[in-house]
Amino acid sequence: MTPSDFPRVHIATDHAGMELSAHLVSHLTAKGYDVVDHGPQAYDALDDYPSFCINAALAVVADQEAGTNALGIVLGGSGNGEQIAANKVKGARAALAWNLSTAKLAREHNDANVVAVGGRQHSVAEATEIIEAFLAEPFSNDERHVRRIGKIAAYERTGEVIE
Repeated sequence: MTPSDFPRVHIATDHAGMELSAHLVSHLTAKGYDVVDHGPQAYDALDDYPSFCINAALAVVADQEAGTNALGIVLGGSGNGEQIAANKVKGARAALAWNLSTAKLAREHNDANVVAVGGRQHSVAEATEIIEAFLAEPFSNDERHVRRIGKIAAYERTGEVIE
């Protein structure tokens, strides 16, 4: 991938992912990504991550709807709560990735547009590798995956479960 192929990256964290987030903002910017940091800007052990993660997911969806290539990263201690928060945004498909395979499959099979990673579950180097794998992996556009994602989107729009 050349820098012009890189998606815009929206990133958010809670206090447990601050160190990893700072590293990723610097690292990905140096690689040529347009990184938008949705916070927090200062460490607060009592912060509430949902607003940061929801804002990042909203920005990813808005960019994609406007035709801009964009992906998101949400970080926390485990990544679980951050994934849940991001998935509340209509159009967001956040996947928790804990190794290279889950990161790649999230993009290849599920066209996930947000990755969640637990900052307390990985070294900075390992988490960076997982996130880079997610950002680099294209969606397969395989008919079965498109169909399945379409059923999820239809439920999100209508509340109807399609068999």
